[in-house]
Amino acid sequence: MSADQFALPELGVAVVGHSFMGAVHSHAWRTVDHVGTPRFRTKRLALAGRDLSRAQAAAAQFGWDEGVDDWRALIERDDVQVVDVLTPGDTHAEIAIAALEAGKHVICEKPLAKTVEEAQRMAQAAQAASARGVRSMVAFNYRKVPAIGLARRLVEQGRLGDLRQVRAVYLQDWIVDPEFPLTWRLQKDRSGAGALGDIGSHIIDAAQFITGQRLTGVSGTVETFVKQRPLEATRTGANTGLGAQASSEYGEVTVDDAAVFFGRGDGGALMTFEATRMALGRKNGMRIEVNGSKGSLAFDFESMNELHFFDGTLPDAENGFRRILATEPEHPGVENWWPAGHGLGYDHPFVHELQEFLGAIADERDPSPSFADGLQVQQVLEAVQRSAENDSTYTSV
Repeated sequence: MSADQFALPELGVAVVGHSFMGAVHSHAWRTVDHVGTPRFRTKRLALAGRDLSRAQAAAAQFGWDEGVDDWRALIERDDVQVVDVLTPGDTHAEIAIAALEAGKHVICEKPLAKTVEEAQRMAQAAQAASARGVRSMVAFNYRKVPAIGLARRLVEQGRLGDLRQVRAVYLQDWIVDPEFPLTWRLQKDRSGAGALGDIGSHIIDAAQFITGQRLTGVSGTVETFVKQRPLEATRTGANTGLGAQASSEYGEVTVDDAAVFFGRGDGGALMTFEATRMALGRKNGMRIEVNGSKGSLAFDFESMNELHFFDGTLPDAENGFRRILATEPEHPGVENWWPAGHGLGYDHPFVHELQEFLGAIADERDPSPSFADGLQVQQVLEAVQRSAENDSTYTSV
C-alpha cells in the first residue's frame, strides 16, 4: 500500500489570542495529531494578536507558521477551516460569530462571553452554523480530566444513589499581592466578571457535568478586597503565564476577587460554590465533592489523577473513602496515553477537548460542551451577580 492510502485530510487552524491560553492551546494543537487515532492532519497556520511584534514572537515560540495583527483577514482565508478564540471575553462574541458566519469551525475559551446577551447571540449563530455543517465548542477543559469523567460515570451508573449535596470550590492566590497589576482579568468591561466568571464558571460546569443536574436558582455574594491596583506596563514579546509588570499609575478594580453562592439543581441537589483568587497558599485548588444516598465522591485538581469514592453499601466495619488512581485504559480519555499508573498533567485535558472537537467535525455532529452549554453557564453567572446586587436574594437562573 502507498503512503497516500493512509493520508489524513488536512485542516487549517488559526488561533486568535496568545499569552497563557495561547501557550496551552498551541501545545494541544501540536500534540493532538499524535495521540490515539487522528481524524485530521492539522496545519498550524497563523496566530493573531493586537500587536504585530508580540504576535510574531508568540507564533515563533508556540510553533505557528506566522503571527498577524488582523484576525478578520484570517477568517477570510480559504486555507483556514478552524478558528480557536483565546482572547479576553469582550471580543469572544465578535470573533466567534464572524468566524461561524464565514463557515469556520470555532472552539472558544470560557466563559463563553462577557454577558448573557452576547452568549445568546453566539449560541444562535452556532445553531445556524450547525445546520450548514459548521461546528462549535466552548472549552470547559476540566470535563476532560479522566477522574472527572469517571465521577460522571459513577453518578450515571447510580453508584451514589439519589444526589443530595454538592460542594465545589476553586481556590487560587495569584492576585493576593495588592501590587499585582490591573490586567484585563480585573476589568469588568473586558472580562465581564472576576473570580466568579474566570474560575467560578469552571466549577459550575464541572458540577453540572458530573451530576447531570442544572442549577435552577442561586443566592450569592461577591467581594473585592483590593480596590485599586497599579496599571499594567506595556508588554513585549511572547508571554506564557499569568505574570505581568506594574507601572507607577493606579486604576480601579471593577470585578470581584471572590464569590460565594449556593443553589439548587433541577434534580433536587443542594449545591454550594466558592471561587476566589485570594486564597493564600492555594494554587489551583479546584475541588468537588458529591454526596448521595448510597455513596460520595471527592476530587481535587491539585491531585488530578485521583478520585476518592465512598461506597455506602459496604459494611461500616470495613468502609471508608478509597483512592482510585484514574490512569487505567478504562478511564475516560486515558486509553491513548501511557501505561497504567503513569499520571497525566494539566495539558492533557486540552488535548482531550481537541480530540472531541475534531472527532465531531469528522463525524458531522455537534461537539460537547456546546455554545448552548456555555450560554447556560453564563446565565448562572448573571443570576449570581444579580443576587449579589440585591442583598443575596434567591434568584432564578
